[in-house]
Amino acid sequence: MTPVSAPSRDRILAAIDHREPDRVPIDLGATPSSGISAIAYGRLKRHLGLTAGQTRVYDVVQQLAEPEEEILDCLHVDALDVGRTFNTRAEDWYPVTLFDGSSALYPRWFQPQRTPEGGWRALAPDGVELAVQLKDMNFFDQTCFPWLDDYPADLGDLPAAMRRVHWAALAHSPWDHAAEPDFWDELRARTLALRQRSDRALMIVVGCNLFEWGTFLRRIDGFLMDLIAEPAQVERLLDALLALHLDTLARVCAAVGDLVDLCRFGDDLGTDTGPFMSPEFYRRYFKPRHTQLCAFVHRHSRMRTFLHSCGSIHALLPDLIEAGFEVINPVQTACRDMEPARLKREFGRDITFWGGGADTRHVLNHGTPADVRRDVLARLEVFAPGGGYVFNPIHNLLPDVPPANIVAMFAAVEEFNRAGA
Repeated sequence: MTPVSAPSRDRILAAIDHREPDRVPIDLGATPSSGISAIAYGRLKRHLGLTAGQTRVYDVVQQLAEPEEEILDCLHVDALDVGRTFNTRAEDWYPVTLFDGSSALYPRWFQPQRTPEGGWRALAPDGVELAVQLKDMNFFDQTCFPWLDDYPADLGDLPAAMRRVHWAALAHSPWDHAAEPDFWDELRARTLALRQRSDRALMIVVGCNLFEWGTFLRRIDGFLMDLIAEPAQVERLLDALLALHLDTLARVCAAVGDLVDLCRFGDDLGTDTGPFMSPEFYRRYFKPRHTQLCAFVHRHSRMRTFLHSCGSIHALLPDLIEAGFEVINPVQTACRDMEPARLKREFGRDITFWGGGADTRHVLNHGTPADVRRDVLARLEVFAPGGGYVFNPIHNLLPDVPPANIVAMFAAVEEFNRAGA
């Protein structure tokens, strides 16, 4: 097949259409599951000798940095999160010290409280604790589970309960501005300006989680038991969530559906050894609703549907494809049944793998640059042929990844692309 020569946006879309682009497309930071921790980002900049700019922690829950243009250009990144068009003024940020002693910036709206033990607490406006970051911990962990004891008789307070969950209460851009009266007009104007000045593919993160919202509200042990013991309550919750998500998608599609290339959903459905539930349970509870969400996006926009799901989801991939998802991330190949060659052979014609390009569990953090190079090149040999692939490591780059290994990872992609030119 003749490679398709293209700018970044077209390169990404060619890959999703299973046409082999002129080179393997690359992502870093277009989603909060394909990014880099603020500590790792600061270390990478120092390793590269980059002294200009600042480390902005745009996702405070996961402590992720927003990659700057100089880094994106240096690493040949092909995709952007439209959330980067918000919080662009210096006064939108304030300085903090991360647990390794390095400097960074937090969004002005995020004001956690210091704990006597040296950690941090994130509180709701009324003082309820939403999440904690223990001393030397690299993320904020959920502590408020609004429906831990039981489902309410009336689900009319669902939006209020969702605002008690740290993933919503401490949302990254653009959703940290969603309550502002001109948000949707601003989202369109800023996205349009970004599309006009950049040829990179644009991503909007919409979440629209179903399974995960059950775990956020009821805690994971409670909601997993509910799937068996409380099916009527689960159906009731999922129907209410679906209505809220469809309303959000209607607004997203109207505002930027003609400007944005990918719509990123989230629902972690897998563990290390298999899905959280049987395929039969997925088909009963989640597949019909995922199908409705994907169909809405496809009917009302030009956006491609992208699902982030960690873990071993091999058993669910046929149903996820049928539901309408076109891209899957992070492709956690260390999990059972998720071997790259198997995934590419069985599903490579039907879905695009966005990730799986470097082992973040063993090689990137513990190996040498030479180990990283070998790992990346071997994975690209499997994933890249015929399109259907966008390079990203398996999930976010965490603080324990040496900057030399990050450089080696992207250098290996460049080596592979040069060899195929």
